This record gives sequence, C-alpha cells and structure tokens, in this order.
Amino acid sequence: MYNSLLLTAGGASSGLIMIIYIAVIIGFFYFMIIKPQRKEKQAKAELMANLAVGDSVLTTAGFYGVIIDMSEETVIVEFGNNKNCRIPMQKAAIVQVEKPEDAEVE
Repeated sequence: MYNSLLLTAGGASSGLIMIIYIAVIIGFFYFMIIKPQRKEKQAKAELMANLAVGDSVLTTAGFYGVIIDMSEETVIVEFGNNKNCRIPMQKAAIVQVEKPEDAEVE
C-alpha cells in the first residue's frame, strides 16, 4: 500500500511538471511570435491611417514616389519628376512614409 501511494504522488508531480513545461512553451511562443506580429500589424495599420496626399512613400517594389490622389483602398503615386508617370496601386504596397513636414525640418 505504501508503494502505491509513492507511485501516485510521483505521477502527480510528473503531471504538474508537464503542465509547467507546456505553459512555458506557450509563453515562449506568445512573446517570440504572436506579440511581435501584433505590434507590426498595429504599426502598419497606423501607417495606413496617417497617409495623406503629398506624402513621399516607398513601395514594396522599391520605388520612391509621392501620393497625388487617394481612395479607400488605392492610391495614385507619381514617380520621379515626370508628371506622366502616375501609377495606381493598393495602399498595402506602401511600406514607408515620409511626411513633407519631416523633410523640411532636416
């Protein structure tokens, strides 16, 4: 009878250790994967919300341009000094924004 109590107590502590391991792994995944992705998604949403006509932008293709018109999901970007090079694109294709006020300060 004494031996069976020891085996039961040993199994309970083993189960507790397994639960702790699982909690540590879940915590690791949360802080290393989920939280940074949420932060990046929030920063991208803030960037899209603050877009305005006249902003200098960098696209995912690596082109620099200036926003000349906007709608709900698309923007028209003018590339270079050529006024004829205007391309409509999705807002999601913009990865970096520089406001005209920021360029004047520097």
